[in-house]
Amino acid sequence: MHTFHFDFVGEGIPPAQHAMILLHGRGASAEDILQLADALPVRDFALFAPKATNHTWYPFPFLAPPQHNEPWLSSALDVVGRMVKEVKNRGIAEDDIWFAGFSQGACLMLEFLARNAAPYAGALAFTGGLIGDQIYTQNYKGDFGHMPIFIGSSDPDPHVPVERVLESATVLQHMNAIVTTKIYPLMGHTIGQEELKDATALLSSYDNS
Repeated sequence: MHTFHFDFVGEGIPPAQHAMILLHGRGASAEDILQLADALPVRDFALFAPKATNHTWYPFPFLAPPQHNEPWLSSALDVVGRMVKEVKNRGIAEDDIWFAGFSQGACLMLEFLARNAAPYAGALAFTGGLIGDQIYTQNYKGDFGHMPIFIGSSDPDPHVPVERVLESATVLQHMNAIVTTKIYPLMGHTIGQEELKDATALLSSYDNS
């Protein structure tokens, strides 16, 4: 009951050089987050979106002590890791894999990356931060090798404090990521058009040829 079935929706799965793994938010679905790709320059990417059981990766807020979200949190992190392996098994190199997520999916994505830092192609976090009542840097390892990470969020946001966004960006920078942090006044808990424009600019600025 506390484990996730490894189930995902994929688009463009026939041979592709680049991939994006998209993680949906609480109450949403894999199909929902795949719609985000329509607004990003990823037409030639293979797209993968794992599904959370009952549309929730973990039950309590991301700012709760991590043990309160176990065993769901560990299961969710395992799903992301298995998704990465699935993408690699399809012949896509690590440095050609992008990540994107919104809200709970963005938090899960950042937590997975910090625990398994490697020079992936990049990551787009729409309203998210590292998980826990505090940031547990002892859980984090690896080196991003100048991998680009975009983090956008509203000021204020009802679920993700700006302070946690900024703290998370600092941790990721110390792990050798190139972090672009954008805080949008009164945007609300959503993905705004200006945010999409900024994320698209970052994604487009890296050579995906």
